[in-house]
Amino acid sequence: MKKLSSITALMLTSILMVFSMNTMAQFWKKKSKKVENYGFHINGGKKFYSIPFKVYSNLIVVPVVLDDSDTLNFILDTGVSSIFITEPSVAEKLGLEYVREVAIYGAGEGESLLAKVSIDHEFKLGKITGYRQNVVVLSEDILHLSEFMGVPIHGIFGHSLFENFVVTIDFSNFVMTVRQVDGFKFRRRYGDKYPIVVTESKPYTDAIRITEGGNPERTVRMVIDTGAGHALLLNSEEGHIQLPEKVIRANLGRGLNGEIFGNIGRIPKVSIGKYELNNVIASFPDSLAFSMKFPPTDDNRQGSIGGEFLRRFKVTLNYSEGYMALKPIRKRINQPFDHDMSGLDIRAQKDNLSRLYVVDVIDGSPGYVAGLRAKDEIVFINNDHVDKLTLAGIYRLLSRKEGKLIEIFYRRDGVLTFTTFKLKRAI
Repeated sequence: MKKLSSITALMLTSILMVFSMNTMAQFWKKKSKKVENYGFHINGGKKFYSIPFKVYSNLIVVPVVLDDSDTLNFILDTGVSSIFITEPSVAEKLGLEYVREVAIYGAGEGESLLAKVSIDHEFKLGKITGYRQNVVVLSEDILHLSEFMGVPIHGIFGHSLFENFVVTIDFSNFVMTVRQVDGFKFRRRYGDKYPIVVTESKPYTDAIRITEGGNPERTVRMVIDTGAGHALLLNSEEGHIQLPEKVIRANLGRGLNGEIFGNIGRIPKVSIGKYELNNVIASFPDSLAFSMKFPPTDDNRQGSIGGEFLRRFKVTLNYSEGYMALKPIRKRINQPFDHDMSGLDIRAQKDNLSRLYVVDVIDGSPGYVAGLRAKDEIVFINNDHVDKLTLAGIYRLLSRKEGKLIEIFYRRDGVLTFTTFKLKRAI
């Protein structure tokens, strides 16, 4: 199958269902730490605390510490109900003890995945501490997040933070501000408010409206998904949502249960409140992958909005009062929605993330015509050595300015070769 991988299309399994997790309390018979607190707290009784974050491929990466670990990189994901360690070697180094195994189901077309549960940990984000936290450790690094993103990624977390605090994500200044719910007052500076409903640990909104070619505007129920890099994901199996006239077949990324296949196209207009976004890139996963991400119990839920959409706003989520506030970032709100124009799927080497390799090339794409093939090592791009670039930055370069000349030195079988091509839109 032809594959089109842009890291901005990477779909994390933000819908992760851990069976029997509601029985975890029974395992607290394990030796108890001398801590009276449970759950997440801002140390010192402060009303708020700000945490710097980085964005890679539209995903929010936050520095955390688990017990006495070194600093770890975790993705902030609104849809994750537990703390997940996706890199098993981290758990090995910490010597975690386990109380049971659980089956994990998420997006993808394979079988379920086994994971182990460890209890009674401290999870720290600067001066915010989560006490007596359960941690779910994947049996293998099935997501390969570090290779997709080009930086070390050790885990995913989210819901525990959002359910305990009012969280503002400032994509302009790369700062997340966490505020105590008690005493918080909404101000106009936070932007416009839109109702949300939190169901099974996931925030949903009915505020999104889409206009498909020639059809009237309609409202869709969407998950607010900070754990996905895409702009928009829609279920084309749902009767009222149609595939765009022009789509490309794509590998949309990986979920816990394997590869996620589907189509990518453009939606002419996506609106929320008074804001309109035009020619939005949308992912349409195959029915099986969609059903794993949004199970049959999720009635009338038609997709999700991800990082490429959310990064255009300053986002505030208040679960306790049931709303999301959006304040547009002027320099971003009208930026065009771009997609890979090279045909190259590039990833980092697992044990040396500074080395980048082509893992797939679309037949007939600019990269393919230029001679690039799977397993080629990318060494220079436009006179810059790749160790001076980020993988996310490379994908941005390959997704903007149709007709731009790209110059690449690549290594194959020890031989360094130079080639060029011009970017060309596929959709």
